[in-house]
Formats: sequence, structure tokens, C-alpha cells
Amino acid sequence: MGYEPPKTVPKADAAIVLGAALWADQPSPGLRERLDSGLALYKQGKVKHLILTGGLDRNGSKLTEAEGMRNYLAAHGVPASDMVLENKARSTYENLLFSKPLAAKRGWSKLLIVTHAFHASRAKDIADYLDYPADTAAVGYKSKVLPMAFTYTREILAFTKWKLDEQFMRLGLRLPDPF
Repeated sequence: MGYEPPKTVPKADAAIVLGAALWADQPSPGLRERLDSGLALYKQGKVKHLILTGGLDRNGSKLTEAEGMRNYLAAHGVPASDMVLENKARSTYENLLFSKPLAAKRGWSKLLIVTHAFHASRAKDIADYLDYPADTAAVGYKSKVLPMAFTYTREILAFTKWKLDEQFMRLGLRLPDPF
């Protein structure tokens, strides 16, 4: 968990905004923070496109995370033509696994991963495992709405689980469960 995000966010073809929960088909406060961070990068011209990744929550939402993210960003002025939806992912691993071919299909090789600061290290580690371009950066933003003691504890456990899953996959034993 020693990833150091870039001091200055580089320009990229697209930002992959990692999903989080929807509440009643609306982005949760934590997801809104990620979306607002991706929106700021888009408005600053740091990225031209946004890949929105996340499947159907198990909390009764009727929209996928990606669809809820699209609706939020469209309401904030992002045209549909600048957004690509990945609607199947149920974990950080799947977010990045399923987003990579969407970017490649469009010729986008310079990518940013947008998430929270506590999550950036694991996201970057997974991207490296999946052979994302070496200059792919995870940009993490500090949360003002998530309970940090719980969130950091959960992330330590999630990162540990990821490292175990990575070793199992390298041995060809199994794919990770969503986390």
C-alpha cells in the first residue's frame, strides 16, 4: 500500500471513474466525491473522456452504478458522447479488467484511474497486474463524507485479500471474488 500518486495530474485520453454504491438509484455521497473529481478533471481538460464502471448493486437499485454515474454527470453538463459505460463490474478488479478493453477499442492508451486516496494504491496495483500502460496513474482524493477509521480498516483488509487473490491467479487457481 505504498503507492504515491502523481503530484501533478497528467493529461490523459480518459479517466476511469471507479464505481461505488448507488442509493435509490442516485450516487451515494462517496460516489459523488469520485464523480466530482472526474468531472473536475474533465472540465480542466485533463481528460477528454470518462469511463464509468460499475454493475448492479445488491441494494435494490434498478440502475447499474455506471448508469447512475452517467445520469449524474449528464446533469452536470457532460455529453453522452464523452462517456463510456461499463455495466458488469462488481469489484475493483472487475472495474479495471472490464474497462481496459473499452479504452483499447477506442485507442485510449493514456489513462487515469479516479478513486479515493485510501483506494488508489490497490487500484494502481490491480492496474499493474492487468498490464495497463506503465504511465497509468491512480488519482485519489481525500473523502470528506466517508468514516475514515472504518474505511481505512476495510481497505487494509481489501488490499490484503487482493494480494492473496493475485497470488492464486498467478498460480492459475481461481479468480477473485468481488470485494
